[in-house]
Amino acid sequence: MVIEVSSDVIATVIAEAARAGPAECCGLLLGRSGRISEARPAANVAAEPLLRFEIDPAALFAVHREARAGGPELIGYYHSHPSGHPRPSATDCEHASGDDRAWAIVAGGGVAFWRDTTNGFEPLSHCVVDG
Repeated sequence: MVIEVSSDVIATVIAEAARAGPAECCGLLLGRSGRISEARPAANVAAEPLLRFEIDPAALFAVHREARAGGPELIGYYHSHPSGHPRPSATDCEHASGDDRAWAIVAGGGVAFWRDTTNGFEPLSHCVVDG
């Protein structure tokens, strides 16, 4: 499976990671039918934001309400690894839900995509599209 990701999403998550450093940034990936068209930043409410991320539950609830009202779907999540690599960490794996959603991990100025499966994270192929 290949997911389409808008170039604006890539630019947003890279900018958010740079802005948040040295803390981890996080947010939501929104879109429809296998295309991520929006990256919506959310507050990192983790007790230790330099080491972990936790998406503000209010932001997550708001996106679910919008989707039920016909807005974009929650395709997945993003966060940064300010001093790491763009692959799931041991902590990410411990907190994975197996919900089959996409995860974008930002590190070193790049973004990698992963699928949160019931068998753990799997690389998720993506193609960048305009806008």
